[in-house]
Amino acid sequence: MTRRLGAAIRALVVLTVVTGGLYPLLVLGVAQVFLRHKADGSPVARGSRLIAQDFAGNRRYFQSRPSATGYDMLRTGASNLGPESVVDVPGRPSLLTQVCARSMRVGELEGVSGARPFCTASGVGAVLKVFPGRVVSVNEPCPAVPFMTEYQGVNVECAEMGQSYAAGRTVPIRGGARWSIPPDAVTASGSGLDPHISVRYADLQAVRVARERGRPVEEVRALIRRHTDVPALGFMGEPGVNVLALNLALDR
Repeated sequence: MTRRLGAAIRALVVLTVVTGGLYPLLVLGVAQVFLRHKADGSPVARGSRLIAQDFAGNRRYFQSRPSATGYDMLRTGASNLGPESVVDVPGRPSLLTQVCARSMRVGELEGVSGARPFCTASGVGAVLKVFPGRVVSVNEPCPAVPFMTEYQGVNVECAEMGQSYAAGRTVPIRGGARWSIPPDAVTASGSGLDPHISVRYADLQAVRVARERGRPVEEVRALIRRHTDVPALGFMGEPGVNVLALNLALDR
């Protein structure tokens, strides 16, 4: 037993030194030599290139992706709502309705159509609950006028507050709308802190930003190109525009 205890203590000491001391120092040294800026948090004048910030409400700036946590680094994460989240519940809109509402807001801000398939003109999910002889537009509470008047010969009703429609068959209605708002403008990233937007979303915002700042659109688009990061290792993912770096460049 004494020999076993001694071996266990020696193993503990060796592994503590190797994994708790030497290995972290090795990783820190490599990071400081080859990736110092990233290892130190990629700080810039007003934050970090690695962390998204909220520019909502200021038309002079490019807007970041939506965040499920309000860009709060202490609550980083996603909404955990998936593709089947199409029916609103009290106090928590479905993922579909969130996408529809965000698309409408972006469309109004950028002066383009915010319409999307599976969305109503009012910006909620176009979803029906179908019962024998009854159809309810479940995301449009009364006294709203349903987005369609009838479904398979049955009049469509608005949803009555406090009534459960769980027993009905869920039927999303695609409609004929074509979307012009890029997906990253209406969906949050997994962390809620993704600092990049797509080149397409940046180009969509360029007209507004140029107008608000009194600059040529070509000049603003040139800044977009200069602040577009290439995919990781040159092939993993798509190019992304760093919003904070771009907005700082605009101010300069």
